Amino acid sequence: MKESDMSKQPLTDEKIAELRALEQLRDEDIDTSDIPEITDEQWLSARRGNLYRPIKQSVTIRLDADILAWFKDHAGGRGYQTDINAALREYVATSTKKHG
Repeated sequence: MKESDMSKQPLTDEKIAELRALEQLRDEDIDTSDIPEITDEQWLSARRGNLYRPIKQSVTIRLDADILAWFKDHAGGRGYQTDINAALREYVATSTKKHG
């Protein structure tokens, strides 16, 4: 059975009871001893976006021609719109840190 087929299967009463029991556990009662801690080095190489996919919204925006040309020339195999979005996201993150 493929994984996608498994996700379409209804939960059995047994599985529902198991999930409810797990839901009642306090964090400190969960045994995580077999899960290694994440190191600072691992956090440095962590990348946002592998699982997180924000909802995209189509907009019309007027950009200076030289700015648009630069992004198109430097797209690096991805779409230039993706790079513009990343630049705007970085600006927002930086501005949020500065202005709290």
